[in-house]
Amino acid sequence: QVQLVESGGGLVQPGGSLRLSCAASGFTFRYYAMSWYRQAAGKERELVATITSTGGSTNYADSVKGRFTISRDNGKNTVYLQLNSLKPEDTAVYFCYIATFNYWGQGTQVTVSS
Repeated sequence: QVQLVESGGGLVQPGGSLRLSCAASGFTFRYYAMSWYRQAAGKERELVATITSTGGSTNYADSVKGRFTISRDNGKNTVYLQLNSLKPEDTAVYFCYIATFNYWGQGTQVTVSS
């Protein structure tokens, strides 16, 4: 069955960096686009970034362009989200998502605070 397991979240100071990972299993990872979403407390879940199956094309929310980078390693069945220049407003639970199967990971908490 489809599984997505996120890791890499934590507490970081403003201006800091984190790298999130999402390990996928239960499907042929290299065939499918993948996305990262986030949900802050009291707010709706929002799309952060998407990457095509080959990694040849990416898209980002305006709020993270130039600061976050989505990438993937099809040999490791893993999608990554590099978070740089973090701001307090980036605080949220970050989720990995595969639209084809409408399946979400369990999420990983990112907290940006001094």
